[in-house]
Amino acid sequence: MEAAIRHGTMQVTVLLLVAAALAIGFGVAGVGASLPIVVGLLVLAAVLFVARPDEDRFGPVAGVDMDGIVQSLWLAPLITALPLLVRLSATPGEMQAIGGLLGLAGMANYFLRPVYLLGYDLVSAVRESVGRANGR
Repeated sequence: MEAAIRHGTMQVTVLLLVAAALAIGFGVAGVGASLPIVVGLLVLAAVLFVARPDEDRFGPVAGVDMDGIVQSLWLAPLITALPLLVRLSATPGEMQAIGGLLGLAGMANYFLRPVYLLGYDLVSAVRESVGRANGR
């Protein structure tokens, strides 16, 4: 379970950082949010979903499950499109700010990994103690 927490949090972190890069890239290019941009992001998500590679193609790199990240990469444009749907009239500066917030959420998730693992260890220890106390 600990490995699943590590891989899952890394996957979410990477997806949020890629989504942030997309939003910031649009903002730097001087493109504001609009319905065609959102539709383009949704089409990109669909293309990435269809074109995702088979599992066990990349393997772990520096302890990171690259297969899981590449398999879920199609979610990044979808994550970018969601706040743009809420703020369809966002200016390029606001696009950069949205990207910054997505990146901040990704890095907060990354830095909270030890807290997630500590919580898992505490719950496991309590569950084990209760099991022993109940004679299981």
